Amino acid sequence: MQAPEATVSGQQTGLTHDHAHCQDEAVRIAERLCLERGVRLTPIRRKLLELIWENHQAIKAYDLLEKFRPFDHAIKPATIYRTLDFLLEQGLIHRVESLNAFIGCSHSGQPHEQLLLLCERCHEVEERPGRAIMAAVALELEQAGFTPYRKAIEIHGLCARCVTDPTSLV
Repeated sequence: MQAPEATVSGQQTGLTHDHAHCQDEAVRIAERLCLERGVRLTPIRRKLLELIWENHQAIKAYDLLEKFRPFDHAIKPATIYRTLDFLLEQGLIHRVESLNAFIGCSHSGQPHEQLLLLCERCHEVEERPGRAIMAAVALELEQAGFTPYRKAIEIHGLCARCVTDPTSLV
C-alpha cells in the first residue's frame, strides 16, 4: 500500500510523489502564460524549463548547460543565460541567490513574494507563500521608508522529510 500524498505549496511531498506531473504542469502553465502575454516559449526556453523542473532542487546555470548539451551540443553559455533571463522575467522560475542557482516557480502567473526553504541534506527547495512573514517584512520596510524592488527570503535548514527520516535522500 502506498503512503498518502501530501501537498505543500503546489509540491507533492509524499512517497507517491509523481514529479512528471510537476514538470508537465509547469510547462502547461508556461505555454498558457506566454500565449496570454504575446511572448514565445521557444523550444530552447521550453527545454530549459523542463530541465529546471526535473526535480525540486536548485540548479546552477553551468549544470543546465551540461544537461542541455545532449539536445544541442553547440549551445553557448550566453544562450543559457539569456534563456534564464527570459524565464525569470516571465515569473516561470526563481533565482536562489544564496546558491547562485535556479528553481521552477510553483506559483507562476500569480503575483507573489518568495519564501524559499532550502534543505541542507536532500537539497530540495520548497517555495512557500509566507504571508505572515512577508507582511511583517512589509511593515518593517514601510517603517524604514524603504522601497524594495523585489523581496525574497531564503532559509537554510532541514525539510520535514529529512528531520523525520535522517537517512532520507532524494
